[in-house]
Amino acid sequence: MANNNTNNLALRSILDKDKLNGTNFVDWQRNLCIVLRMDEKEYVLEKPIPPAPPANALKAVKDAYEKHVKDDNQVSCVMLATMIPELQKQHEDMKAHEMIVALRQLY
Repeated sequence: MANNNTNNLALRSILDKDKLNGTNFVDWQRNLCIVLRMDEKEYVLEKPIPPAPPANALKAVKDAYEKHVKDDNQVSCVMLATMIPELQKQHEDMKAHEMIVALRQLY
């Protein structure tokens, strides 16, 4: 487990070195996808959070929804932490999928 955390921190340091500033979007996005792939969270960039399941939904459906929400929150934090402050302010209220869509349109 410690080795996995070390690998994750090493990969995340890639994003810290070159924060998204507007001119480096292609490289930043590539590095973001590499980091998220390692954590098996890349899917949140392409799939928006689905509507909350009804109270009587199967446990597996509820668990999948909760995992997506949790993963999205973590990915959103990573994305925001690796942007310059101006971009953080523009995107801080967005979910990960919304953020990447907005950034792709911007750049």
